[in-house]
Amino acid sequence: MKEFYCGAIIHGCETRIAAPTEEELVRSVDTHARVDHGLPEVPDTLVEQVRHASRQADLLD
Repeated sequence: MKEFYCGAIIHGCETRIAAPTEEELVRSVDTHARVDHGLPEVPDTLVEQVRHASRQADLLD
């Protein structure tokens, strides 16, 4: 399980996204960025930041 805290990149956003794989995590973050932050397109540099800022999720959370 991988997780990402949007606030690690977008100051003030408290969204936490978790997914079983990195690919699914990136897909969910892409949707979040488009819907909640109004990005019409998610640049590759942002995707790389997400990959770098994601971490293995603690299954007890």
